[in-house]
Amino acid sequence: MKTIFIIEDHPIVMESLVSYFKDSGNWKVSGKASSLAAAKKEIISLTAKPDVLLLDIQLEDGWGLDIIPWLKKKSFYKKNQVLIAVYTAFDDYGHVSAAMKLGVKAYITKTRSKQELEKAILNALSGIVCIDENAQMKLNAVTNLLSLLTKREMDIFDLVKSGLSNKEIASELGINFRTVENVLSCVYDKTGVSSRKELIKL
Repeated sequence: MKTIFIIEDHPIVMESLVSYFKDSGNWKVSGKASSLAAAKKEIISLTAKPDVLLLDIQLEDGWGLDIIPWLKKKSFYKKNQVLIAVYTAFDDYGHVSAAMKLGVKAYITKTRSKQELEKAILNALSGIVCIDENAQMKLNAVTNLLSLLTKREMDIFDLVKSGLSNKEIASELGINFRTVENVLSCVYDKTGVSSRKELIKL
C-alpha cells in the first residue's frame, strides 16, 4: 500500500482528498497539513517517508512549491526520493514551469476529478511525468512563442526574468542601453505581452 502526505489549506478540499485516498483501499494517508510550517513539522516527525507528497501551490502561509528545496535537503529524501505531485487551481505557464523545474512529476488542476488525480500520480510513480492537458497546452504555447526569439533576444529575455534592470542587462552583456530597449521591444512584439511584469510571468 502506497503512502501519501497531503498539503492543502482549504478544509473542504482537504477533507475530500483524505476521504478519497483512505476509501480507495490503495493508499494510506500518512499525514496532512494546511500550511508550509505545519507540513515541515509533520514531515520531520514521520517515522517513515511517504511515497507521495501531494501539495497545493497557494497555501495560507506561502507558496507550496517552497517546500521542495527544503525537502531535498533532508536525508530521507536524498536516500529514497519522495514523488512530488501538485493539485492546484493554477494552470498558467509560470506556475507549471516553476513546478517542473523543481522536480514535480504530476501536475493536475482542480478541474480534474480525484480519480484523474490518482491516475496521474500512479503514472508518475511508474516513471511517466504527467501534466494536466490544459496546463500542457499553455506550456506548449509559450514554448512556441519563445522559439521565435533570436539568441540575443533570448539572452535578454532570460536576464529580464532573473530580475535585472535594462541598465544591468546592458552592463552584463556589454551592450548599449538603447540596444537593450530596442531588443526588448522586439521581444514584446513576438510574445504579444505589453509589460515587463507580463514578460517575467512567461
